[in-house]
Amino acid sequence: MKLALISDIHSNLESLEAVLDDIREQQITEVYCLGDVVGYGPNPRECIDRVMDCRVCLLGNHDQGALFDPEGFNSGAERAIFWTRSQLEASGGNSSDRHRRWDFLGELPRNHQDGDLLFVHGSPRNPLNEYVFPEDIYNKRKLEKIFALVRRHAFQGHTHVPGVFTESCNFFSPEELDYEYRLTEEKAMVNVGSVGQPRDGDPRACYVVLEDDLVRFRRVEYPVEKTIEKIYAVPELDNFLGDRLRDGR
Repeated sequence: MKLALISDIHSNLESLEAVLDDIREQQITEVYCLGDVVGYGPNPRECIDRVMDCRVCLLGNHDQGALFDPEGFNSGAERAIFWTRSQLEASGGNSSDRHRRWDFLGELPRNHQDGDLLFVHGSPRNPLNEYVFPEDIYNKRKLEKIFALVRRHAFQGHTHVPGVFTESCNFFSPEELDYEYRLTEEKAMVNVGSVGQPRDGDPRACYVVLEDDLVRFRRVEYPVEKTIEKIYAVPELDNFLGDRLRDGR
């Protein structure tokens, strides 16, 4: 088994294309997307079109926000979602493309189970909205309740912070692991990071390759200034959404 696991693209076409190129260079054909294809960024239509080829694609909270009304979003994220919705409704005047994209989003599942492997956007307890941050290792009760729902290993996104949580309440960043982690009998949750808006201080796109029991974190350069310029050009998208891409925050 060899899979590429991507998440939190957030309408960043440049980063998505760079990651998909990197995946192809490794001759990986199976791609799972863990949600949040849209939101924040300037190319929602194009990003949806690209992920339609993924073997599995899950619903993220921003994807749901585009389908329905956004809940719990800050003002900048909310404006971005309403703008995203307007872009999907317009779809360049092509009604068949418009319906195809809406149907795709509307049919996305909230989780996917492959044997002992669980794939979600947020967490095993709340696949859509729950954040599991590195500092949650100090909230033993929270992690115990979440791990109780994991058969063996889980993969998720949502926080944009990559790394590995173990059932013994540890968190390891990719750097601490030298970008590799071998799955063992101990339960683990792997955050695959963000393709389109990293928040771990590294502006490069992040995703995971899963090959049998080996997890490899991949970082990929992309033309970030091009994405930032696109965001600046859209009044409904706060400049901050572009600025944060430079610092990976």
